[in-house]
Amino acid sequence: MAKTKTKFFCTECGYEAPKWFGKCPGCQSWNSMVEETETVIKTQGMNSPLFHSKEKPLSIINIESGKEPRIQTGIAELNRVLGGGLVPGSLVLVGGDPGIGKSTLLLQASNRLAQNGIRVLYISGEESVRQTKLRADRLGALSPELFVLCETNLESIEEAIENVQPGFVVIDSIQTVYLPEVTSAPGSVSQVRECTARFMRLAKVKGIATVLVGHVTKEGAIAGPRMLEHMVDCVLYFEGERHHTYRLLRAVKNRFGSTNEIGIFEMGEDGLREVGNPSELFLSERPLGVAGSTVVASMEGTRPVLVELQALISTTHFPSPRRMGTGVDHHRMNLIIAVLEKRMGMYLQTQDAYLNVAGGVKLDEPAVDLAIAVSIASSFRDIPTKPYDVIFGEVGLTGEVRAVSRAEQRVREAEKLGFKRVLMPEKSLKGWKHPKGIQIIGVNTVADALAVALD
Repeated sequence: MAKTKTKFFCTECGYEAPKWFGKCPGCQSWNSMVEETETVIKTQGMNSPLFHSKEKPLSIINIESGKEPRIQTGIAELNRVLGGGLVPGSLVLVGGDPGIGKSTLLLQASNRLAQNGIRVLYISGEESVRQTKLRADRLGALSPELFVLCETNLESIEEAIENVQPGFVVIDSIQTVYLPEVTSAPGSVSQVRECTARFMRLAKVKGIATVLVGHVTKEGAIAGPRMLEHMVDCVLYFEGERHHTYRLLRAVKNRFGSTNEIGIFEMGEDGLREVGNPSELFLSERPLGVAGSTVVASMEGTRPVLVELQALISTTHFPSPRRMGTGVDHHRMNLIIAVLEKRMGMYLQTQDAYLNVAGGVKLDEPAVDLAIAVSIASSFRDIPTKPYDVIFGEVGLTGEVRAVSRAEQRVREAEKLGFKRVLMPEKSLKGWKHPKGIQIIGVNTVADALAVALD
């Protein structure tokens, strides 16, 4: 007979324990242990055919190396984030807030693949077949090679995959799928771990590109055990404010490409639309001739993006001034304020400082330091910056401006959008041909940059 055991699992890292802990011994998270009942059923174990492999160890010098073929999804922004397209047999995990557009993106990608002759199986555990059809009608995702199934039993899903023989499978979502052999509820740590392992084995053995949709916690991380992200080949996050029309797709793990790329979409009535020129989108509502507003050239992977930085400096009435930054590193902001106080003589100890990246973009590279410094100084002195200036560069603690990578691409993007002048590190001027349609000014210190930008 089957034996029933009670175990405790950590919802953050998947740590397993025979008794409850207030603090997880694995990841040190408080109140993350949940109780689950497991029924142990005797199976064939290691004698099962699934565990047998005819592959033999090979010397690495005898293995033929070749470029892995990729499947083009028909959506350029999605291909960019994936590293050039879907790899056959890969397992991709997509997470994001509820209602952000995960299902819409995957249904559109499924339709493009089906139109290219690839058989697609879209499995929904949260919507019925008719509800999926209503969304497909709105998106125009109607292709004879696109098959839809409403099922949550993993064994039935495997049977459907065997019958349809698809080249691309979408599971929406992994938290709704359950394995009958595991007695815990769908969405529990045991179910998510076991179902993901089965999908991973299925993708590798049959060479099917599989995408799993994952729910996220209130902190924004993908729900379930942390090992879920270790098991898959690629982890994508779909971000954006629900009250804004644009969406950002980021890769936080990618075994087949870079994790620095982003894909930008705009949500409309007929689904998600690719944004080919994100700089123009982020600068569309920029006010001209306003103190505290600057444009910075940031790199998102291989793509230069021009974004507006806004700073507001106001006198505080409290003993401790407030420092608030949205879209930038809070500690980096405090560091630049300290440099301005020490090296430039700006008395900011009695001033509240607010910094915002317009459009909700997150900038985490050091090249935005100089633009932050100029924005804060512009607001503090109430002197507007030039409306057609682009600024970038890293700022050191002694007030020097350090070189940054890919300066040529940043300048080319600024020239393409009609900007007249670029303030950048002087050490980044060497080694490339300067365009003639834009003025380039190299600076060595923050004082030099402020003298040019706020003259």
